[in-house]
Amino acid sequence: MTGSAEIENAQRELVDEFSLFDDWMGRYEYLIDLGKQLDEFPQEWMVSENKIQGCQSQVWMRSEMRGDRLHFIGTSDAAIVRGLIAILFRVYNDRCPDEVVSAKPDFISKIGFAQHLSPTRSNGLYAMLESIYAQAKAHSSATAQR
Repeated sequence: MTGSAEIENAQRELVDEFSLFDDWMGRYEYLIDLGKQLDEFPQEWMVSENKIQGCQSQVWMRSEMRGDRLHFIGTSDAAIVRGLIAILFRVYNDRCPDEVVSAKPDFISKIGFAQHLSPTRSNGLYAMLESIYAQAKAHSSATAQR
């Protein structure tokens, strides 16, 4: 399976998982559960250069290359936002930077987040997504220069 197919598959799986819930209360509970599964984010990484601007909650994210794959780690002080980080990582974590850059975030609207998140949470979600794309572009450029 190609990287772009893996990203599309991850998006499809998330849409399918969230469609199993009849109401948004169940979806929010599932989102919170996903956030609890994030890897521990070291306290010393909670610095301004890792902080995502544009989020109402405190959000930190960083990335590193592991071979030819971009690995993300992140956290938030808000349970729902931690869940949003977890779904973004399910789609974009441990992918080649070029695949991340070319992937469209269709799953966000298909799940219904655009309609069911508060405006500030929605802004934060897109700020996190922009950060992921920016980090992927930076690593993609760095890889191309080698």
